Amino acid sequence: MTETFVPKERRAHEHRVAATPETVEKLCALGLTALVERGAGAGAHIPDAAYEAAGAQIVDGGAATWERAAVVLKVAAPAVREDGVDELDLLAPESLLIGLLAPYADLDRVERLARRGVTSLAMELLPRITRAQSMDALSSQANVAGYKAVILAAERLARYFPMLMTAAGTIRPARVVVIGGGVAGLQALATAKRLGAIVEVSDIRPDVKEQVESLGGRFIELPEMESGEGEGGYARAVGEDFLTRQRAILTEHLKSADAVITTAQVPGKKAPVLLAREMIAAMKPGAVVVDLAAEQGGNCALTRAGEEVEEGGVRILGPINLAATVALDASNMYARNVLHVVEHLMGESGPTLDLEDEITAGALLTHGGEVRHPRVLEQLAAERRAKGVPAS
Repeated sequence: MTETFVPKERRAHEHRVAATPETVEKLCALGLTALVERGAGAGAHIPDAAYEAAGAQIVDGGAATWERAAVVLKVAAPAVREDGVDELDLLAPESLLIGLLAPYADLDRVERLARRGVTSLAMELLPRITRAQSMDALSSQANVAGYKAVILAAERLARYFPMLMTAAGTIRPARVVVIGGGVAGLQALATAKRLGAIVEVSDIRPDVKEQVESLGGRFIELPEMESGEGEGGYARAVGEDFLTRQRAILTEHLKSADAVITTAQVPGKKAPVLLAREMIAAMKPGAVVVDLAAEQGGNCALTRAGEEVEEGGVRILGPINLAATVALDASNMYARNVLHVVEHLMGESGPTLDLEDEITAGALLTHGGEVRHPRVLEQLAAERRAKGVPAS
């Protein structure tokens, strides 16, 4: 039976886990042997006993466990553990690694993964096609982040979100501007509306307008809008002239905003800066900005990842890995995404790669000692050129 290992996550601020008792039971039903590191679910409040009841073996996270694992399921990319051991060095050659592997963030480690002989599937590289919807971890986790961003904004804001009519007078509803109408942005819109706020949404993709209005939001029109639709339904990078026009329009809406949620990201690239310092200066004191792109450089020029900055009375929050702060439900959704990937790969003798399959080929990061994903290879080549290193 194929031994499938779920290690405890070591990345800072990471409280999620790649399998839950629900998915362990289904992995076992597929004929896999589930090995779960002791304490792997603690950050999501899932006890070891629940995994054991679902059919898992509770194991330590030592080298022997990693060596015997044919499949490793993770949330974050392999990291250096608290004992100084690098998980990259623990992965068995020819093993299969599935997780959110941040393929563009650290290309040196991607190359090390390839040299190790590990086959890896990056969840964030899965093609956004109908057949892969149940595997779409970026969407499931963005959904969590969009929700939590609004809760965070409401907690930091010095006023109510809803309109209240009291004996002391009427409290006007808060005004929220959401920048980016993807999964995170639409969930932020829906959450802010549930809390009673007036919500406006800006996006460079005209087709998002219908979705925004269906959720009760107001779409911020951008004149002479060029399509911002990129590959797989993601937003793409647009020109500086367009960004300048966009900022001018947004500034007028920001003047009356109590909270701003920014979600604009482009895969493999630095996040676009949509809120310049002078735009923050135009906002009223007490307003709050929650920048979900903080780890990619931030949509706000003043954002500092993992910190709260105050400028002219406006608070700019740069939360890191916000989905992990809702660890239980985020883990439930992510674990189901991973389970569907494993189910997709299952052959008669365990997970098998079909390199002609669109889903498998789309998510394949490393295989056969090589980096295999075209866009990651392009970025590797560009990085080598920038360093003056000959192409290999």
